[in-house]
Amino acid sequence: MAVYEFAKVEREGPLTIVTINRPEVMNSLHPPANHELAAIFDAFAADPSQWAAIITGAGEKAFSAGNDLKYQASGGAMSVPASGFAGLTNRWDLNKPVIAAVNGMAMGGGFEIALACDLIVASENALFALPEPRVGLAALAGGLHRLPRMIGQKQAMGMILTGRRVPASEGQALGFVNEVVPAGQALEGAKRWALQIMECSPMSIRASKETVRKGLEHASVEAAYAAQMSNEAVRAMFKSADFIEGPMAFAQKRKPDWKGA
Repeated sequence: MAVYEFAKVEREGPLTIVTINRPEVMNSLHPPANHELAAIFDAFAADPSQWAAIITGAGEKAFSAGNDLKYQASGGAMSVPASGFAGLTNRWDLNKPVIAAVNGMAMGGGFEIALACDLIVASENALFALPEPRVGLAALAGGLHRLPRMIGQKQAMGMILTGRRVPASEGQALGFVNEVVPAGQALEGAKRWALQIMECSPMSIRASKETVRKGLEHASVEAAYAAQMSNEAVRAMFKSADFIEGPMAFAQKRKPDWKGA
């Protein structure tokens, strides 16, 4: 596996764990870190042996404080990879599930990274905000689009227009946090979710994620339903060995041996 400067990558079987490793700046991201993370998630997407991923931050204070404003203010050259902030916020074709283990502050782009993931597990000390207007910016890495779709326009505007900080418990009540765990246990909580996901066929998981994602592009359930059989991951599921193995394992009363193909 490659060695990275601004992140750590570990594998536990078919699970990839990505840790943003800039704790000295609250895991904020500058262009070199963003491009590195983009390469990491490119590799994850392309590796058939990896079925799910977790992204978290080093230390217990911050998941990510977002864009490295000090780097920007110092005149550092600014750029974002084609796949977006952290290589995730503009990545629309990834059908493998990604879980955010939010172990502390998730501000601005950090919150947008979490929103781009499929699930959010947050420690009880986590804080979420889109504070960009307080520094003359706007949350243009997807937060202004994803948050209203997740929690409704009025609740989202209440966060967006004030930049206020929302604790993990309120995030769960609003609907963008899946689970709140004790401080220091965000990664372990995310692993529990990942293990449950990986008990399922990865082909079925990819078909399900793609169908949800593309279905939300349609104005009605009827239109989404009519289009679902054209989804690439759905067609791949029907042609896969897992499509045979699942019913066979059920009939034989044994644990399925998923191949992910």
